Amino acid sequence: MAAAISADASGDEAEAAVPAKRKLSGRVLVLYIVVPLLLLGGAGAGVYFSGLLGGGENAKPVVAEPVFYDLPDFLVNLSGPAPQHFLKMKVSLQVTDKEAVKRLDAELPRVLDGFQTFLRELRPEDLEGSAGMARVKEELLRRITLAIQPPIVSDILFKEVIVQ
Repeated sequence: MAAAISADASGDEAEAAVPAKRKLSGRVLVLYIVVPLLLLGGAGAGVYFSGLLGGGENAKPVVAEPVFYDLPDFLVNLSGPAPQHFLKMKVSLQVTDKEAVKRLDAELPRVLDGFQTFLRELRPEDLEGSAGMARVKEELLRRITLAIQPPIVSDILFKEVIVQ
């Protein structure tokens, strides 16, 4: 029995010699496990949504080719005191699709009337600088939108603008 006791005693000593396993503290767990997992998950989501992985050809949106419609040249006299000033303008309209061109052909007299009426009221000062041209473009787009409902023109492009 003494031998059994000494075996038990030597077993306790062996257990005491092996260091006890420590539990990870909450800070260490968060710092070394949770934060890297969140970073990897966020990076993976960013890569997936940016289309770098798994996007292929199916993920790219189909963009329709732009359709342009050239209006006849405008030559109008501008309002204001003497000397008389003239405006020559070439304009192209960006329309939604090829079917819109047919509708624009049918509504062209109404569009030209709205443009001519507006352009004849302009003064040479109204056309100065890029801000002046932006205001003219905005007003022409507003007038064509009023003339044709539902709107089929998405942009107005100036090809030539001469003020004399």
